Formats: sequence, C-alpha cells, structure tokens
Amino acid sequence: MKRFAVIMGASGEIGECVAHEMASSGWSLYLHWNSMPVAPLVHRLEEMYPGQEFIAVHADFSQDNGGELLAGHVFDASCVVVASGHALMKMLVDTEECEMDELWRVHVKNPVSAIKRISRFFHRHPASYVIFVSSIWGETGAALETMYSAVKGAQLSFVKAYAKEMASAGTRVNAVAPGFIQTKMNGRLLDEELGAIKEEIPLGLGRPQDVADAVSFLVSGKADYMTGQTLRINGGWHM
Repeated sequence: MKRFAVIMGASGEIGECVAHEMASSGWSLYLHWNSMPVAPLVHRLEEMYPGQEFIAVHADFSQDNGGELLAGHVFDASCVVVASGHALMKMLVDTEECEMDELWRVHVKNPVSAIKRISRFFHRHPASYVIFVSSIWGETGAALETMYSAVKGAQLSFVKAYAKEMASAGTRVNAVAPGFIQTKMNGRLLDEELGAIKEEIPLGLGRPQDVADAVSFLVSGKADYMTGQTLRINGGWHM
C-alpha cells in the first residue's frame, strides 16, 4: 500500500530537498506550489522512483481559500509537511495591514485549514505525521522581522496544541526550527554580512538538506515517541 504525504511549498529549496528525501524513503507525494511550478521536480522524481506517485497541486496561500483548494486535490495522506512561506523584513511601524494579513494566511491560516481537511484520512493509517518547518525566529524573535517572528511563533504554538489533540489518533505533530539556511532567499546579503553571521554560528551556515534530514527523521517511525516538540536545526546559533 502506497504512503502519501503532502508537502506544502515543494517548489522552494527546502521543500524540494524534503521531497527528494521522503521520496527516497518510499513516500508518494502531493507537491504543492504557487509561483514556481514543480513540473521539473515531478519529472525527476518519476524517473527516479517509477513505482511511486508524484502529483503537483497549485494553490495560492496568500488567498483566503488556499488551504481548502489544496486539500480538495488530496484523496489520501498520512503525512503533511508545511515548508511553505515567505519572509518580510520591515520594522513593525512600516508594516502594512495587508502584509500582516498575508503573512497570517500564508504561514498559519491556510496550512492549518488544509491540515484540518486532510486529517480526516489519518484514521486509515496506524501512524500519521504533521511537521511544520518553522524558524529560529519563532522561538527567539528578530528585530526588523517582528510580524514574521509572530507567525512562526504561532506555528510552534499550534504544534504543541494539536499534538495533544491528535495523540490518541496516532498522529505525531512536531516542528523543525531552522536557523540560517543558505537559500536564494538569503541571496540579498553581501559577503561581509554573510561572514558576520557565519561567525556567530558555532557550526557555520546550514543547508536545505540539513532541514530535510530532520523532517525525514521525524516521519521515519524512529521518532514516534516524540510529539509536540521543536527540533532546533541551527548549528548552535540558539541553544
């Protein structure tokens, strides 16, 4: 019997790494995308794992019904990984109301809306998983990223509450909180800025694969006595 997982934000660098890691472990995948199509990723995975299914699903999480649209394309799943999102670097006083609303919809409302609907399939499976890729800023907060920190913190609070709610159903709910991961999103930083950040982190800068490895562990069955937890994937930046 095939195991299906839904990866939200599969078109991002972290989401793509998670997709490759989970596919290598035998998962069939629903690959959610919005602005960047995942067709090339689907084709690569189909060639590498011909016995599994890989289904691209488009949904715009900046809109109110994004989570509902995504869930409407899912017909079975025992795992949801939330790797979607976008950053906003602004002082709170300069943040527009529409930007606050969009951060809430993208990081919290629509992922939770989709999980609410997809979770009706979980009873078919002896174990099921929900994983949020959150952020170090959800734990510590970041100046100039106050609203981003707020929604990432909301994700971590959801994980704790939903873990208690779903434990009796066999659903494990956890999060990973990456620190500084080398992605295109950080490409705006100058070399000297990157160097200064690297000096602050005992193990240096992280890679998308580091996050994918943590997600893979949480859904592997080897972490089934963990729920409501946040794994810090930050190289010792925050302890």
